[in-house]
Amino acid sequence: MAAESAAFTPLTLPVLPLDDEVVLPGMVVPLDLNDADVRAAVEAAQAAARSEPGKPKVLLVPRVDGTYAGTGVLGTVEQVGRLADGDPGALIRGRGRVKIGAGTTGPGAALWVEGTRIDESTPDPLPGHVTDLVKEYKALATAWLRKRGAWQVVDRVQAIDDVSALADNSGYSPFLTTEQKVELLETADPVARLKLATQQLRDHLAEQEVAETIAKDVQEGVDKQQREFLLRRQLEAVRKELRELNGDGSKDSAEESDDYRARVEAADLPEKVREAALKEVDKLERSSDQSPEGSWIRTWLDTVLELPWNERTEDAYDIQGAKAVLDAEHSGLEDVKERITEYLAVRKRRAERGLGVVGGRRGGAVLALVGPPGVGKTSLGESVAHAMGRTFVRVALGGVRDEAEIRGHRRTYVGALPGRIVRAIKEAGSMNPVVLLDEIDKVGSDFRGDPAAALLEVLDPAQNHTFRDHYLEVELDLSDVVFLATANVLEAIPEALLDRMELVRLDGYTEDEKVVIARDHLLPRQLERAGLSKDEVTLDESALRKLAGEYTREAGVRTLERSIARLLRKVAAQHELGRQELPFTLTDADLRSLLGRPHHVPESAQDPAERRTAVPGVATGLAVTGAGGDVLFVEASLADPETGGAGLTLTGQLGDVMKESAQIALSFLRSHGAELELPVADLKDRGVHIHFPAGAVPKDGPSAGITMTTALASLLSGRLVRTDVAMTGEVSLTGRVLPIGGVKQKLLAAHRAGVTTVIIPKRNEPDLDDVPAEVLDKLDVHTVTDVRQVLELALAPATSGAAPEVPAAA
Repeated sequence: MAAESAAFTPLTLPVLPLDDEVVLPGMVVPLDLNDADVRAAVEAAQAAARSEPGKPKVLLVPRVDGTYAGTGVLGTVEQVGRLADGDPGALIRGRGRVKIGAGTTGPGAALWVEGTRIDESTPDPLPGHVTDLVKEYKALATAWLRKRGAWQVVDRVQAIDDVSALADNSGYSPFLTTEQKVELLETADPVARLKLATQQLRDHLAEQEVAETIAKDVQEGVDKQQREFLLRRQLEAVRKELRELNGDGSKDSAEESDDYRARVEAADLPEKVREAALKEVDKLERSSDQSPEGSWIRTWLDTVLELPWNERTEDAYDIQGAKAVLDAEHSGLEDVKERITEYLAVRKRRAERGLGVVGGRRGGAVLALVGPPGVGKTSLGESVAHAMGRTFVRVALGGVRDEAEIRGHRRTYVGALPGRIVRAIKEAGSMNPVVLLDEIDKVGSDFRGDPAAALLEVLDPAQNHTFRDHYLEVELDLSDVVFLATANVLEAIPEALLDRMELVRLDGYTEDEKVVIARDHLLPRQLERAGLSKDEVTLDESALRKLAGEYTREAGVRTLERSIARLLRKVAAQHELGRQELPFTLTDADLRSLLGRPHHVPESAQDPAERRTAVPGVATGLAVTGAGGDVLFVEASLADPETGGAGLTLTGQLGDVMKESAQIALSFLRSHGAELELPVADLKDRGVHIHFPAGAVPKDGPSAGITMTTALASLLSGRLVRTDVAMTGEVSLTGRVLPIGGVKQKLLAAHRAGVTTVIIPKRNEPDLDDVPAEVLDKLDVHTVTDVRQVLELALAPATSGAAPEVPAAA
């Protein structure tokens, strides 16, 4: 390989500068003589050629940003004439590289420099790797030229065998930049120059291939859109013709999908819901008229568009006004009223401090109203909504056994619908209604799932702001909803579900509260239903009190309202028959003639010989049922010694806990009978039978322990149990009286039954704070810790001089 310092005759040449252009050896280029530098160099070369043989010679030097390159190209002026556009020009051929030296003087206005030719020869024969390089370059150049359709140039390139000439041939490539051409010019070694040219051509082909791929993809996408547009237009035209032919003026699917798209874009939807809805619109546009998926999508879109995603009612923050509304619509129920008032007060303060939304959650509430039937749990929900200024929706859960009723069905099912919670929000028309989940303790479970488990997310304030219905499959914010769940039996509510709710007990009304409710709420409503006015029929307070006390003994007021309605119907009928003049005032004396005899006469009002406790072995207990508190009588008897058997017999449909309490009571009396001066010998030889009347009603619990002990003690001692005494409490083997639950309900039941003395465990004394004051004033409540105290209070004094007689079973 020749070195740059090879011996060549020094040259003195005029410089022809090329601005942002490079000419390589072997190239023939036309130059415009209108350029002063070009004309000066050509004229200087022509003047020097007159004294020298050969064609005029110039030095072609690239000038990039005003800077001359260090290497130029010796060029000969082949011809001077006119260019294609008619301007004067010269045709110059590059001959070889020249190393530029110092400047010198010469004829004309051109710049003259001294230069030395650079040796560009290659060894003969060529090494193998150079031969491979030549083949690669020719292959790349041929591929590029064929893409451009330059077949004649392909043959010319294939005919070049000289390495230097082959490398310089890339100077014709239009894709090379000026910098790349200068680099080729200044690379004297032919093999290195060919490597550089090959790399430049390879990079260009790779870029061209990528660009062609992108252009092809873009073109295919454009063609597909154009084809789809054309086909849709044709489809619309065909459908239009079919509608005109059949006389059908309904919308086609394209118009319908456009209508849905416009509705979705115009609706005030959350961003994620909007994205999901637009995806479904896209599916609707692609589906055919015969596809069942189209009807599913339309139903889903209608449901989403009908939901009040951003609609909310403004809460009424008039706390005094809200409390007045609750007091006017419901008597009693102070616990619930107080809780709603607290909720509104907190909401007002949060709103004033800009804390309406914290961590994506709003300040909703979840309350569980537990109490016997007829105490106003359901109607209380409407009053809460009225007091807060919100819409009210009732969701009946009684008998629901399918989880899909709460969470909705998957859209893949035929006839799929959203769950009851979503339907309630849709019905309310706002995202913050008062939703009453009625009879939540009546929810069941079977092979279709557990609806109570599905309610866990709905009623959990920590996660119901992202509630997902299976039908919608988008997040629904329930954190601002006030949920009121009603139940009759607390034990029937699953523990996990109860843990998510704030428990508020409604334990029933006192007789005075029933009279107020009947006077202010029930009577006006029933007068209107009976077609009477308050001026025509008046119910005296004594009549209302007797109705509540002797005709309708219940925790709520439903039966009381039915009794009032029955009274008013009879008065209206008698007036129409001409038997009764109006106006008419009903007193307690008129009740027997209209309603018949009372159904619940207090034990204290009965003849002493007819009372249940008129014989030894009968005691009065107190219990809590699904209908509230109730009075429970316990009867005990001893079998005849001749029948044999000293076991314990229990009747009355009792649970396991109550059976165990009876065993404990019997064991206590057997072990402490001598201390209590009881003939316990009878317990060894004679069978004991304990019966709880109303045998069709299931009974369970430990609270009848002292009642059974008292009944057995009365039976053994022959001493009667006081008629005015009722008791409740669990008994232990040592005679301790242990605490029980439901004290308030039991004392209300005792008050309704006309009992005046109640015995409860000492440890239940704090529960007396929940009992209304008017009830406590009429009851003599004794708190005890031992069975001996119970017996002293409950058993009547023994008849002097008479031995106790133990009655035998019939």
